[in-house]
Amino acid sequence: MLPAGTPVVERVAHWSSRHRAAAIFGWLALVALAWVIGTFAPGTDARSSPAGDSGTGQAALDRQDSREPFWENVLVPKDSPAVADLMTTLPASGAVADIRGPLDDPDQVSADGRSGLVTFRILGTGTEIRANLATATAAVDAVAARHPDARLAQAGDLSVSGAVDKSIKEDIGRSETRSLPLTLLILLAVFGSLVAAAIPVLLAGTTVLATFGLLSAVDNWIPVNSATSSMTLLIGMAVGVDYSLFFLRRVREERAHGVGESIRIAARTSGHVIAVSGLTVALCVTGLWFTGLDNLRGLTVSTILVVGLAVLASVTVLPATLSLLGTRVDRLRIPLLGKRGTRSRFWAGVASTVTRRPALWTGIAAGLLVLLALPAAGIRLQDPAPTESLPRSVPVIDAATRVQAAFPGVTMPAHVVVWSDRGPVDTPAVRRAVEELTARTPKPAIVVPVGDALVVRIPLGSNGNDEVADRTLTALRETLLPQTIGQLDGVHFAVAGRTAEAHDFTAQVLARAPYVFGFILLLAFVLLLLVFRSVVVPAVSILLNLLSVGAAYGVLTLVFQDGFLAPLLGFTPYGGVLGWLPMFLFVLLFGLSTDYHIFILSRIRERRQAGSTLQEAIVEGTASSSGVVTSAALIMTGVFSIFLSLAAIEYKMLGLGMAFAILLDATVVRGVLLPAALSLFGDRLWKPVETLKDQSRTLHLS
Repeated sequence: MLPAGTPVVERVAHWSSRHRAAAIFGWLALVALAWVIGTFAPGTDARSSPAGDSGTGQAALDRQDSREPFWENVLVPKDSPAVADLMTTLPASGAVADIRGPLDDPDQVSADGRSGLVTFRILGTGTEIRANLATATAAVDAVAARHPDARLAQAGDLSVSGAVDKSIKEDIGRSETRSLPLTLLILLAVFGSLVAAAIPVLLAGTTVLATFGLLSAVDNWIPVNSATSSMTLLIGMAVGVDYSLFFLRRVREERAHGVGESIRIAARTSGHVIAVSGLTVALCVTGLWFTGLDNLRGLTVSTILVVGLAVLASVTVLPATLSLLGTRVDRLRIPLLGKRGTRSRFWAGVASTVTRRPALWTGIAAGLLVLLALPAAGIRLQDPAPTESLPRSVPVIDAATRVQAAFPGVTMPAHVVVWSDRGPVDTPAVRRAVEELTARTPKPAIVVPVGDALVVRIPLGSNGNDEVADRTLTALRETLLPQTIGQLDGVHFAVAGRTAEAHDFTAQVLARAPYVFGFILLLAFVLLLLVFRSVVVPAVSILLNLLSVGAAYGVLTLVFQDGFLAPLLGFTPYGGVLGWLPMFLFVLLFGLSTDYHIFILSRIRERRQAGSTLQEAIVEGTASSSGVVTSAALIMTGVFSIFLSLAAIEYKMLGLGMAFAILLDATVVRGVLLPAALSLFGDRLWKPVETLKDQSRTLHLS
């Protein structure tokens, strides 16, 4: 029996190690139940709604009894016989309608007079649309084959989005297949045993499986897209392996006490830290909810689920498995691997060096982080256009780039949605206002009836997603539309489309950022205050985390916005950084870095409370924890570094930002700056803890 007052985590782990079958089969039953729920639960996937004005326009379209049609464009030399052939062949395919070309419309001729644009609408609904697109594409290819001297380039709504979707799926598949072997290799290097290395991977894998099952039911109410699923997989594998690694290494360290007692000690120490860290990560991620953005809400729910299940597995099925295996956990050893002790001599030497001259090393490490953060002062938040996201080696992206060069903005037009609460809006007065609008905007524009509404597709210039497009979008919303359609009584308008959605998304992220950042900073301070009973510890921790995140921002700006190392990483800079990425990095990195922070500080506090001097506690606590923290960080860094090999620039940004920040945090921040800062503050750091203990002892004696 455990004594009264034993912490909950230790009680749960102790029960699991004594009731191994119940704990193991209970976990497997939970995973199976989650899979069944996700597979057979009725319902439909929730749709995400764009932010701001674009969301208003999309909502107006969703209320119509028909859907906005898809349009395709074919760039062709203006004076080539292929133009007439194309204008004849496409109608004969039976797959398209509303064909416009340079023969009868001067707006379909490029500014230099050399290129023509053939635009057509894809017929059909549902699955018919894709089939008709294939038919139309085959017709274009046939024309191209008959005119080998004329270079035809097709790019439009469906062809470009299809290429992007295909690339995303391929990228996700590559990241999944590459991350697992890399994780296993690192764990083999850490433990030197196939059995010990397999345990964290199996627990993390079942955690992710259970999460996906539950998400399949949750996404009836909260949108969960493919990017969210990919991030859930990576976060689940990372934290699942990390938590198992923390627990396993502590069990190994306490092995001299016997199997049962080593598990109890690990539960009381590492298990407690895992629970606190998991709670910290989950609560930090809830800050994304304040953005009010559907996609980030889906990521919030998925991260909370996967982290919560990872913590549950670490304090239940992991102790039961270790109790069942006993010393057999080290079976199937790999020669020359995993023979290092639990105490890191390297980090002990580093900590010993920096604690002897803490002011000097604090200044050097902090100065390095500030230097890395400086480029972030000029960061520009902007999402890439599809032609900027993927390389031109993708045929459709190359075609879209050529179309954009000849007809700026045509592949990413603004969708001006016009509707009325009184019924159909397609009236002579509205048509006259639309004609006045299109006469003052870039060409070519297309007017499309959608149910009782109208959609006016207007190119925004340039690539449709840069400063030129933003200025045109602003002029459209603030000047041109109010002066034309806005003069009609009872007629409403809103601007949707990819450019508008990206603009509104970034605007809402920036508007809500102070609330998100403030919530997380306050939350982190309160949690660390409760854990360590010291005001100095959370203040120092938050400052270190801010330096780490700032350095990550600076490197992202330097690499992706300014183009440093672009040839090496295989991308073309477009002059910005993803609009949602800085906030996402802040939230996730704050949670994960606090995770490592708590682990190291807990070991230092153990030594301090055992009677060691402050310097001895810092050195030995760092030596006994930085090794496992570095191993865990290497796993996360390796997993996220895989993103650098993917095609989409968005994934490259995410991979570099996460990998660099985690590696920097686990080495420079936790290995150098943290010991130096703790030594610099001296006994003032832990005095509140000792004061509380003295007060408690006095009350007990009285």
